[in-house]
Amino acid sequence: MAKKKKAKFSFRAVLSVLTAVLVVYVIYQNWPDILDTLNHLSEANVFVLLLLIPEQLFMYFACGQVFFSYLKNRKSTQKFSNKEILRISTELNFVNHAIPAGGVGGLAFLTYRLMPFGVSAGQASFLYLFRYAVTTVINYLQALVAIVVLLIFNLVPDEAKWIIPVSLLMNMGVFFMLWLVIYIASSGKRIEFFSRTVSKAMNTLVKVVTFGHKKQLMRYDKISSYFADIHDSVKIAEENKKYLKKPAIWGIVYSFCEIATYWIVAISLGRPELLPFIMVGEAIGSVFDGIVPYGLYELGMAGVMIALGVDFPTATIVTVMTRAITLVFTIVSGAIPYYKAIRGRDE
Repeated sequence: MAKKKKAKFSFRAVLSVLTAVLVVYVIYQNWPDILDTLNHLSEANVFVLLLLIPEQLFMYFACGQVFFSYLKNRKSTQKFSNKEILRISTELNFVNHAIPAGGVGGLAFLTYRLMPFGVSAGQASFLYLFRYAVTTVINYLQALVAIVVLLIFNLVPDEAKWIIPVSLLMNMGVFFMLWLVIYIASSGKRIEFFSRTVSKAMNTLVKVVTFGHKKQLMRYDKISSYFADIHDSVKIAEENKKYLKKPAIWGIVYSFCEIATYWIVAISLGRPELLPFIMVGEAIGSVFDGIVPYGLYELGMAGVMIALGVDFPTATIVTVMTRAITLVFTIVSGAIPYYKAIRGRDE
């Protein structure tokens, strides 16, 4: 028993140090943006910027409700208080910002965090994918509405109209990937084939890379069990579609909050008319965020806004300020709850 406790402590210690190193790295990478934001704070209405505090906390809560409003329907899981929902969501948001892994770190942490509540890895993955699917759909619809508004008021320069079909095609590509995941997960046979293929491909790759020293990275039975769990979650959702109603509504709220974050910063700078540009840019930025592990979300968003006719200084200031402020707020609000969680000290 003593050895087991020591190993557990060592893992948590390593994870704590690794997270701290990654946080320092993220701050270092974004330090120029943070300094730039401080330089531009004199141009912004600070009282409007303060609205970001309650707005961000509510966004975290909405994110958590996507997961927990669904889990409340499952008799096999424990119930969650609003305090727990906000705390776990704050921790998850911290992980997604602190660990530059394209959302993989967030999924791993959510799985680890929900296990004490009776939620399996497959169920957590299903919920994570469901949230991503809902927000992707809403982002796509928001972008469509924004594009229509921009075209009606002739706010898009002729030379920039190419961005419209490109943005639509990119989002359609994401839709296709989501459909493919659902298609695979909805069939036991397809799950089995996919599990066998993935395990075989990964083990072959590891064998080649390690020159035969390591012959197995993934066990078929483990992968099969994991995907079978996702399949069961999809079947339950298909048979009880009413379970998805509240999570979908909260997903819509969460998506609007993501847009509101940038819009509040734009309003503080006296540019409320940027809302439709932000909506299109955020949709494209989300696609980049889902494909690339780190760093292109803001670049994609600012690039789209500039292509649509927003002047370069304004587009970059709004994007950079939002990124820097939310990053600092995420670390300040999420670091302590995260460290308490991984040390098992949650009350």
